[in-house]
Amino acid sequence: MFNNNKYPRTLLLSAAVGVASLGLSLHVSADQYSEAAEKWVNEAFKNSTLSKEEQLKEMEWFTKAAEQFRGMDINVVSETIATHEYESNVLAKAFSEITGINLTHTLIQEGDVIEKLQTQMQSGRNIYDGYVNDSDLIGTHFRYGKVVAVEDIMNGAGKDLTLPTLDLDDFIGLDFTTGPDGKLYQLPSQQFANLYWFRADWFEREDLQKQFKDIYGYDLGVPVNWSAYEDIAEFFSVHVKEIDGERVYGHMDYGKKDPSLGWRFTDAWFSMAGAGDKGLPNGLPVDEWGIRVEECHPVGSSVSRGGATNGPAAVYATEKYVDWLREYAPPEAQGMTFSEAGPVPAQGNVAQQIFWYTAFTASMIKDGLPVVNEDGTPKWRMAPSPRGPYWEEGMKLGYQDVGSWTFLDSTPEKRRLAAWLYAQFTVSKTVSLEKTIAGLTPIRESDIESEAMTEMAPKLGGLVEFYRSPARVQWSPTGTNVPDYPKLAQLWWQYIAQAASGEATPQEALDGLAQAQDRVMERLERANVQPTCGPKLNEPRDPQYWLDQPGAPKPKLANEKPQGKTVAYDELLKTWEEAR
Repeated sequence: MFNNNKYPRTLLLSAAVGVASLGLSLHVSADQYSEAAEKWVNEAFKNSTLSKEEQLKEMEWFTKAAEQFRGMDINVVSETIATHEYESNVLAKAFSEITGINLTHTLIQEGDVIEKLQTQMQSGRNIYDGYVNDSDLIGTHFRYGKVVAVEDIMNGAGKDLTLPTLDLDDFIGLDFTTGPDGKLYQLPSQQFANLYWFRADWFEREDLQKQFKDIYGYDLGVPVNWSAYEDIAEFFSVHVKEIDGERVYGHMDYGKKDPSLGWRFTDAWFSMAGAGDKGLPNGLPVDEWGIRVEECHPVGSSVSRGGATNGPAAVYATEKYVDWLREYAPPEAQGMTFSEAGPVPAQGNVAQQIFWYTAFTASMIKDGLPVVNEDGTPKWRMAPSPRGPYWEEGMKLGYQDVGSWTFLDSTPEKRRLAAWLYAQFTVSKTVSLEKTIAGLTPIRESDIESEAMTEMAPKLGGLVEFYRSPARVQWSPTGTNVPDYPKLAQLWWQYIAQAASGEATPQEALDGLAQAQDRVMERLERANVQPTCGPKLNEPRDPQYWLDQPGAPKPKLANEKPQGKTVAYDELLKTWEEAR
């Protein structure tokens, strides 16, 4: 029984005042978060597929879900692109104010993200509480068991911390972040494709159209195949040479010995040529890296083991890369890296680029650029990449980058769950449309179909039309055939550089690459470090045996340059509309 005599009146009064103050403080605190949510919704998240009431309700859910984590310092990391800059500069601050979690979103280079991720996986020491990591590592994550699958978070410890309005069915990239076991491992935060880019204003000039048809016998237009791309490259570099007094080129690329040269190929040059097998999102049993899998186990990348990394289609693709870079690109391109070459088309002297990341869209539509009209509309357009002679219907046609939220088992659970809240915040419908407008890397169907994107479409050169088209499913990231992306990806630039510099022939360079990949997979097999679906290499045999089998690796074609074929851009858009 409570004994009044035990506690002096002054102490009881003091306690009563303290309780009242606590109540006031809690009230102020609750108001603080709801006021922050209203401020952000009103000022920063005006564009949304949700109504304002729905946005505030979604934000209220975050405030309540975050109560147990309030005051924690949480650190996440991603590569530096416009979308993640928006997350780091805007969304991290908004999340902190709305939830009371102190969120720091660090930006570093992509290679550094992978290095930090590897270090944490190998050491078990928590470096970051969450990573935006390319879905290219899905095969790595699935096999090593170091990642806590998003699906397991949602069904386990994070069940009550999973946003009711997350709406996974609205995401366009979940196929890319799902393992062979059917489990969702990563949650997409941004995605962009590599597409064909061209100067629509030049292609529409009657004098150039006539000159092209006189030389090549068909219309100047969007190239459907590599033969047409090569003809157009030659046309502008060799026959046109100058437009408005400026030297022009029919092709742009880069060739410096640098890690980015590897992305140039793994993202996914051989798929455009047709080196792999049919299958979406990636070829099976042989993918666009040339790696064959049997019952989910990688069995080799050399043709002698049933792979296609050094097969005729891959050699053809590498020959074209080397020839076009040397003959049709600006001379300085040979010594450029990915980041140095990226801005060049915006300078106005390049007619087309077969391999152009749509992540550059925002930087290509700035007022005053030589490739932008006075009314703000672009002089350029993007379209599906042309396909090589080995390509067949039903194959992937190019690469799509899908930066996705990834969580490691070495992160303490409470920290991981707090980071999971932030990950969901960055893709929530309250903020996702504004993020799409800022970075132009859409992840939600509802955002792509929104009125805001319809209004922006005329200034984005075909981006909206592409993402609304049925064609987009033919662009996909590296798939699950690749058992250890960090170890294998670093081999590519070293061997491709040999071909780019002339140190080795394309065949010699790819022979070396295929053998190096097989050696890495042999080591993984011997060490037995991948308990699920690890490599089990085939014994080498006469390559002709595999070339005689259906599918990849494919035997050399008698004619690798069929007739060039083009299509008018307006006709291309019309076929997309009819297919919707």
